[in-house]
Amino acid sequence: MNIPKTSIHGEWSSRLAFILAATGSAVGLGNIWKFPYITGEYGGGAFVIVYLLCIALIGFPVMMAEVLLGKRGRSSPINSMRHLAQEARRSQWWQVLGWSGVVAGFLILSFYSVIAGWALDYIPRLAQGTFTAVNDLNTTKEVTDFVATRFGELVGDPLRLIMWHTLFLVITIIMVAGGVQGGLERAVRWMMPALFLVLLILLGYAMSTPQFMEGVQFMFNVDFHKLFYPKGEFSGEGVLAAMGLAFFSLSLGMGSIMVYGAYLPKHASIAQTTAAVVAADTLVAILAGLIIFPIVFSNGLSPEDGGPGLVFKILPIAFGQMPYGTLFGTLFFVLLALAAWSSAISLIEPAVAWLVETGKFSRISATIGCGIAAWLVGFATVFSFNIWSDVKPLSMFSAFQDKTFFNLIDYLTSNIMLPLGGLFIAIFVAWLMKNQIVTEELEISSKNLGYRFWRFLLRYVTPLGVGLVFLNAIGVFS
Repeated sequence: MNIPKTSIHGEWSSRLAFILAATGSAVGLGNIWKFPYITGEYGGGAFVIVYLLCIALIGFPVMMAEVLLGKRGRSSPINSMRHLAQEARRSQWWQVLGWSGVVAGFLILSFYSVIAGWALDYIPRLAQGTFTAVNDLNTTKEVTDFVATRFGELVGDPLRLIMWHTLFLVITIIMVAGGVQGGLERAVRWMMPALFLVLLILLGYAMSTPQFMEGVQFMFNVDFHKLFYPKGEFSGEGVLAAMGLAFFSLSLGMGSIMVYGAYLPKHASIAQTTAAVVAADTLVAILAGLIIFPIVFSNGLSPEDGGPGLVFKILPIAFGQMPYGTLFGTLFFVLLALAAWSSAISLIEPAVAWLVETGKFSRISATIGCGIAAWLVGFATVFSFNIWSDVKPLSMFSAFQDKTFFNLIDYLTSNIMLPLGGLFIAIFVAWLMKNQIVTEELEISSKNLGYRFWRFLLRYVTPLGVGLVFLNAIGVFS
């Protein structure tokens, strides 16, 4: 079968459009709250150093490989892998890699839209000054209880969650239904500049706080003892956490980067565009830390309450107490929503592209169909926080006995499907594709030292690193 020369879905109008779209795919809720929290937990600057090394030695090579597969295949991940397996005279079982990415992206979207709905709910709450009520409370416990109660009211109300879940997906569908240039590109052309603008405004505010340097020190103070002895005993979990965060923060293995690569203009440099995306994604994560930690410290709060707690339970306290907190708190949750939407459109696109390629669906019908399916599956996540909170569907297995539907979907995608996807992407490109084809797509000589180093990383270093992340995720090192 001949591989299509161009995608039937169209192309990005420029290399910049691809960079904006791929950066939007990579930048998500995790960059805003997960990176700062894990940085503090594992030694600040020591963790940042290891994280950046993992980005360079694992994330960047795999992203280049995934873009290359998409650019060569010019189709959805499923059909790209089918074409490329035939071209390399390999088993058609390699289509499973495409299917895995499409299914993982779809499942992630189903719960991602629910969590993103939390951010949408907080925008009007911050704008109305709801959390300024903490100034009338007398004790720290009263303050934390007040904010925790507001959060509990949100997640405990299934109808309210469904409303925001629905709104988020409807807007996502509208963005994607317009096609590559009319929908995806138009969306990221205003979303990504807006995201960076809000980031810079919030950074400016953080720099004006009295504890800005304390936040900087917390984030960049190098403490290798805390990295390797996070709980008092020697452990490599800090290094493994850096590997995992580097891998997952770049949206690798879920089909998004591959399908975006399929829309890349023919002579766009894969190496240069990938480097730009990786740099922008890393910059957002670091800026998020420089924004969050000074705000937390300036209000006498602890950054140790990480993850969703930091964003939805701790930061609202800070915004409620600080000058102009209503304005900057609203901007912060607008930032979260923009980051979520930029990722969501890339999560649904692989499935939409495949449905259109079957010839049975128009782009609009495919997008609506995928959106409705993700909306319905998302009900499992909605109910996991309230009426199904006690339902543990796989409780008969010790590893899953405490996991709700939401926890199971999150675990299956983030800890199993994505690492395996990245691992097999590296193996296919570095070991199974013809060297001539790889160099042709990269537009580089096989004798180039940069190419040889990238191929070495992809063949040996990346599989080892991703393999360690995967083994850690399934509990081998625990």
